[in-house]
Amino acid sequence: MEEIDSELWKKYDQLKEYIASLDSVVVAFSSGVDSTFLLYAAREALGNQVMAVTASSCSFPARELNEAKKYCQDMGIRHVIVESEELKIEGFSKNPPNRCYLCKRELFEKIQEIAKKNSMKEVLEGSNLDDNGDYRPGLIAVAELGIKSPLRQVGFTKKEIRALSKELQIPTWEKQSFACLSSRFPYGEEINETKLSMVDRGEQLLLDLGFHQLRVRIHGNMARIELMPEEFPRFMEEKVRMKVYEEFKKIGFTYIALDILGYRTGSMNETL
Repeated sequence: MEEIDSELWKKYDQLKEYIASLDSVVVAFSSGVDSTFLLYAAREALGNQVMAVTASSCSFPARELNEAKKYCQDMGIRHVIVESEELKIEGFSKNPPNRCYLCKRELFEKIQEIAKKNSMKEVLEGSNLDDNGDYRPGLIAVAELGIKSPLRQVGFTKKEIRALSKELQIPTWEKQSFACLSSRFPYGEEINETKLSMVDRGEQLLLDLGFHQLRVRIHGNMARIELMPEEFPRFMEEKVRMKVYEEFKKIGFTYIALDILGYRTGSMNETL
């Protein structure tokens, strides 16, 4: 175990060395596990030559934006909020399979403009090695625009990022994985503010009830809830189950279902 820990610290040193070689950077910061770890490493590597940029939109929950603001304030990191309204991007609301590409292209172009105005040399994003195994059209936009991906460059997995985050006392080390709310829609189903709000409110309710890693997928007027299988027994307790049913009905869902496979990333990609 000591040898593994030693190798992991070496990898972390490699990450900081790589970032330091970039001179000054802007980090696309969502307050998630990966981007927080990346921002922390960038701050250690470059000090004040680091900025964070967070996108504010209807597909990004207010709780995540508030966490991003607080972290940067606590760490003394320059932080810019950029408006990125995906629904105004041509074709986005129709939810095509390349939806993520359309969004990332628009967002990173805006972040590059901010970097240029502030004389920052590179833009960084937080995808890790595990992201190579799923359908990720957003990474095409990253490659096209020349955005740097240090965690993939050095070869960090999500498990390693969490382990080091814990050792470094980064508060997101055990935070649930998150993706933008638009990823809760089946491809081809229209994305709009009303349904995005329904998903957001449903997920917030489940978080408030103490569930950890979860998704509320929306299929027309039905909510398909993904939880970790070990949390199924608690969900099925009469009091909890009826609370979810009643509140989801108030939110606007007609049908509420629990996915028997449980939480998994990219479940909407299973139809591709």
